[in-house]
Amino acid sequence: MLVRHELLHAAVLAPNGQWLTQDRPESPVRLLDGPTAMVELAAEIQHRIRTTRNPTR
Repeated sequence: MLVRHELLHAAVLAPNGQWLTQDRPESPVRLLDGPTAMVELAAEIQHRIRTTRNPTR
């Protein structure tokens, strides 16, 4: 979902349950240790989006 919405460049599940992720094509690959780490990454991205968004109210 994060890749589909262009919030990550790539996310690949390895056979051992770890995730290989990349923010942008030129950024280094990060190794995430399982589903909990992936959920934490999604929370970080959500927080970044919400704190950098212009207030509309």
